[in-house]
Amino acid sequence: MGTRRLLAALVALLLAGCAPAGAVGGEPDPTRRAPEGTYAVGVRTFTLDPGSARPLPVTVWYPVRDGAVAAGRFPVVIYSHGLDSLPELHAGLTRRWAGAGFVVAAPAFPHTRRGAARFTRADVRHQPADCWRLIRHLVRLDSRRGDPLAGHLDVARFAAAGHSAGGYTTAGMFSSGHSSRLRAGVIVAGGGMAGGLAGQPAPLLFVHGTADPIVPLAVGRAAYHRAPGPAAFVSVLGQGHGEYLIPGKPGFEQVFATITDFLRWTLYGDRAARDRLPADASSPPLTRYESRRPF
Repeated sequence: MGTRRLLAALVALLLAGCAPAGAVGGEPDPTRRAPEGTYAVGVRTFTLDPGSARPLPVTVWYPVRDGAVAAGRFPVVIYSHGLDSLPELHAGLTRRWAGAGFVVAAPAFPHTRRGAARFTRADVRHQPADCWRLIRHLVRLDSRRGDPLAGHLDVARFAAAGHSAGGYTTAGMFSSGHSSRLRAGVIVAGGGMAGGLAGQPAPLLFVHGTADPIVPLAVGRAAYHRAPGPAAFVSVLGQGHGEYLIPGKPGFEQVFATITDFLRWTLYGDRAARDRLPADASSPPLTRYESRRPF
């Protein structure tokens, strides 16, 4: 099967159910002490390139203290939704990351978001470029006088994360020659994309339900074994295509703790968070953790 046909076959797995029911091979350089406790969370929206052929609505969650953006610079997580989904449908997860000390920016993709005028799953292949466009915008925004987030974004430290088609999007961002700003990736219920998981290695975390009917477990595991750098795989035992991303559902607490500690390690250099990872995600009968080229 040719590369294009293989990509089309994998993306075709994603049509239903996509809304939820670093340092190279080594330790990241720490920026500052990882936050303790939690922040209040602010939210804002804007549209990137509104007059272009691919306008990109973006929702941003960010740490707040005393009614304003919290003091300091915060690493940024680019979060990509799945097919027929929207950033706000993942707010139960993204708000918690912001409360833990990250800025989370989530685009609503032009042709795969819920309500898109011209919905087409094939457009997933263009979404990694959308995410890089957003990263460049945020780098400029950090130096924009008068913007509330200016001076609060650690623009040297981005991570990418995504669910389902957003997981494929995330994998596609790790292409040959990708910017060193992108320090880590989290691929949830997704797989590899043609041209992705290549180039400069970065730590990757894969999360997958063992009973996923949309993207089979074998697809996620194949991407995990292709990862060129350190990687870990969390199996959410008996779970499907993403219900474990919803607060209160089985597996959510384990998945949230694992991803958050992974981000604390790769973006803040928090060694204690790194050391907690196996315990975070080893909670029979809910989750199982394994790694290759350990962090």
